[in-house]
Amino acid sequence: MTLLVPRDPMGIYQILFAFASQTGSYIGDPGTRPMSQGFPLTTPVPGGPELPASIEVTATDRMYPKADGTPALRRAIADYYNTYYGSKLTDANVMVFAGGRPALVALLWMMADDLCVSIEETEYTPYWDMLRHCARNYVIVPSNEENRFRPSLETHRAAHSSEGQGRQLLLRSNPCNPTGVELQASDLDQLANWTRESNFSAIVDEAYEFFCDPEPRSVLAHVKEIDEHNLFVVGAATKGLQSPGARTGWVVGPAREIEVLRNYSSYGMGGVSQLSQNYVLRLFEPEHIAAARSAIAKFYNEQRKRYCAALVELGCEDYTGNGGFYSWVKLPGGMTAAECNKRLFEHKAAILPGELCDMHRRGDASPLARFIRVSFGPRKPEDFNGDIAALRNALS
Repeated sequence: MTLLVPRDPMGIYQILFAFASQTGSYIGDPGTRPMSQGFPLTTPVPGGPELPASIEVTATDRMYPKADGTPALRRAIADYYNTYYGSKLTDANVMVFAGGRPALVALLWMMADDLCVSIEETEYTPYWDMLRHCARNYVIVPSNEENRFRPSLETHRAAHSSEGQGRQLLLRSNPCNPTGVELQASDLDQLANWTRESNFSAIVDEAYEFFCDPEPRSVLAHVKEIDEHNLFVVGAATKGLQSPGARTGWVVGPAREIEVLRNYSSYGMGGVSQLSQNYVLRLFEPEHIAAARSAIAKFYNEQRKRYCAALVELGCEDYTGNGGFYSWVKLPGGMTAAECNKRLFEHKAAILPGELCDMHRRGDASPLARFIRVSFGPRKPEDFNGDIAALRNALS
């Protein structure tokens, strides 16, 4: 007799476990080509800042952390958005989490019952798991080959209205994972204005904020007084600050909502490691973050163009947007992503199959079954030729 209800791992972990089972290696080990994973280089990028190698640890740091994060880090996060996007945040608008995913789970789990989520058909893999396990009502907005994965914000409102649901909560990654499609300045302005309405709210997941072309972008550039908006912005040190192992993320929102949200930590998280928070605080030092914003955007924009061009030469059809560190392409000749991965495994390489980003979860019947997300996040420039050679062999 089992005591726990079996739960499948979220999409990317299915690939990691299958790779380990079939190759005897962990994708990411020396000699493998991790084009499936969503993490960046954890060494300096060309022109980027050095990453701190150590932090001081005091007796205070070994104590229980504050439920909503250390005051110093919360102030640093608020100051960052105020400096670069002209917002007027205080530390009362920020709560620190043990990564971006715990922040999203807490938000969705604690949402009012009459909120209905609108989410795009092609989105960040674990959103499907989060919505299901948090028992949220949701409607799916078409985001597919037909509209080139670029639905308008008006489409969200129309889909929600047609379902006759209650108050609307838009959930979107921006830039989108896996497609890299960004909401432009006019879209973000419209979205920010809508969140001032009593029946409209939004969670904007800005994990890939730094990976925009030509420079980082945030919806907070269009929000002057966040306490007047029904808006949450989720960020993390994982991607742009190159520190996924620190497991440190945050939520920015109205002070009234952050006050409620922090209670989650008292029973669901117990705070975030102060050692991790102290490390991330170093990454928010003005000179460091200025250099990182510039170098990350430049390096990964160049990498995106390089990988996408090569995939097109291999016969793939490119649907990639201008953000993130992924290529989102359709395979040639009727090949499925599952078949592509089977062949890539033979070359100690892997990609993320498109059907795992399908919020309808249609499996082999998914219209995304021939799409792949190729990650160049952890790949160095010198890895490029070998990566493309592996993809060429898989597609031949």
